[in-house]
Amino acid sequence: MIRVFLLDDHEVVRRGLADLLTSSGDIEVVGESGSAQEAARRIPALRPDVAILDARLPDGNGIDVCRDVRAVDSGIKGLILTSYEDDEALFAAIMAGASGYVLKQIRGTDLVDAVRRVAAGQSLLDPAITTRVLERIRSGVEQPRELASLTDQERRILEYVAEGLTNREIAGKMFLAEKTVKNYVSSVLAKLGLERRTQAAVLATRLLNPRP
Repeated sequence: MIRVFLLDDHEVVRRGLADLLTSSGDIEVVGESGSAQEAARRIPALRPDVAILDARLPDGNGIDVCRDVRAVDSGIKGLILTSYEDDEALFAAIMAGASGYVLKQIRGTDLVDAVRRVAAGQSLLDPAITTRVLERIRSGVEQPRELASLTDQERRILEYVAEGLTNREIAGKMFLAEKTVKNYVSSVLAKLGLERRTQAAVLATRLLNPRP
């Protein structure tokens, strides 16, 4: 039997997924939760083969849960289930060690097949998309000298700061905890020798969007 844990903040969705998976005959739902923080605690203890994780939750996101769980037990496979398809989320899922990233529009039979494949050690991340996302992150455009000390993650956060986004809004876009974004912003300010967020926004706007 393939042991599965379900994380989704909608009880109706969890019940539907549980019924779908258990009816397959070879999958057992060993636990479920509607909270990211609770799931991060319970999943390592239950040791399922696959954790199906909703990407967006009121108290966090499934990608952070995937990262935290796999840091404790890399044998647990993460399957991210989301309503949104975008490169940023896919990149975050890849970096979190997820084995799959599927949209909620997926057919029931395809989801069951996805769980079986992930449990067997296969990756459902499209190699072409994965390569494109990683290449975009690695190469990007040539960085201004002043930003050379920033990591890729810090540079993306700086770009969002320049757009006027709050830490919470940045966290939502990058599938990170708000506290993690706050730490990144502090690191960016320190590396750039700045004291305030507004200074970083002004500098980023000047360097990343130079006037012709």
